[in-house]
Amino acid sequence: MKLLSYETSQTMLDLLDVGSLRTENLPLSSSLGRILAEDIVAEFNDPQFPTASMDGYALKHEDLDEDSILILGDNPAGHNETRIVNSGECIKTFTGSKMPEGADTLIQIENVSVNDGKIIIDEKVSFGSSVRPIGEAYKAGDILIQKGTKVGFAEIGVMAGLNCVMVKVALKPRVAVISTGSEILDLGEQSDNPAQIRSSNNYTLCALFEQAGAQTIQLGVAPDDKESIMQTFENALSSADILISTGGVSVGDYDFVKDIIPRLGAEIVYKGVAIKPGKHIIVAQRNGKFILALPGFAYSSTVTSILYGLPLVSKMLGTKEAYKKIEAKLSEDFTKRSRLSEFTACNVELIDGEYFVNFKDKKIGSSAILTNLLNSSALMITSEDDGDLEKGTFVSVILLDAF
Repeated sequence: MKLLSYETSQTMLDLLDVGSLRTENLPLSSSLGRILAEDIVAEFNDPQFPTASMDGYALKHEDLDEDSILILGDNPAGHNETRIVNSGECIKTFTGSKMPEGADTLIQIENVSVNDGKIIIDEKVSFGSSVRPIGEAYKAGDILIQKGTKVGFAEIGVMAGLNCVMVKVALKPRVAVISTGSEILDLGEQSDNPAQIRSSNNYTLCALFEQAGAQTIQLGVAPDDKESIMQTFENALSSADILISTGGVSVGDYDFVKDIIPRLGAEIVYKGVAIKPGKHIIVAQRNGKFILALPGFAYSSTVTSILYGLPLVSKMLGTKEAYKKIEAKLSEDFTKRSRLSEFTACNVELIDGEYFVNFKDKKIGSSAILTNLLNSSALMITSEDDGDLEKGTFVSVILLDAF
């Protein structure tokens, strides 16, 4: 079987049409973690008028040389101050208050003494001290948060300040996940057969896709039965945007998935990519729905879900990137194990502003070692053209904590 190069497979994946962005409107308090479907634009300046940033006295800076300055009264926050400050006058003004007309400086309370309705300057301040100018935070028309941004605590705060009661967000893509194989035991299922394997793929991948912003449908485990798997796939495609299956894509007698996908009327986008792990991956499409048939080993299915599943979810959410990729320097020599593009579990350290890669506690073995992805691991990418790499070589790395 001729394998597609990793680079070509990613280009073809990027060209797949996922349709127009689907959206919904949510209350601001329910939008945390969701992806914005429109730019958040400021309607007004912030602040809209010069504002006190501390408690003090609003006055003319030129009056700081006077022996004393008359206090006209108080200006509490939220008060629409209309008095005009003239020479020799000041108004006690509090944090967040509108600066009175005529005043250009606020001298802090601790810099003055008060005596008989007047202030005496104990320590001078600079011109414009403690005054927030119009538009200090942002100006009307500024794009404050871009479409495609994941809503976090700061975004919530900014939108609340803009009185965004409802927020337009991308509708979560629905991802259905199923593990196939008669040797697979689901959680809680008992067996006296030590050759059976405890299911982890469906739980791992549901967690992965939920972390990436999708809504998941947990389909559990299906035995190696063609009709049963086909019916499960058909049911999943009726409600999900993406169907992820693990197992059944290799060349064994019981690897049925590769034969079932064409029977569903799905178009094979490609079958087989020159990557390690996961070279037997199948990407297919039917009526705007997508099928990713992945290998059964835990590490393989997880890595291929990151490489091929997350970009589809990202496109459906309208985000710019499915994962963050960085350049890092090898802290030790690396021995490449194949002529394929490899995705190797590694550790990343940030030292003096530079990323470094090492393989401490990472086991070398089959594509079943999911524990290699524990402890904030990352994936180091080596291409088909790469051979063994020396310490100090720069490599590309996919970070796994930034979905």
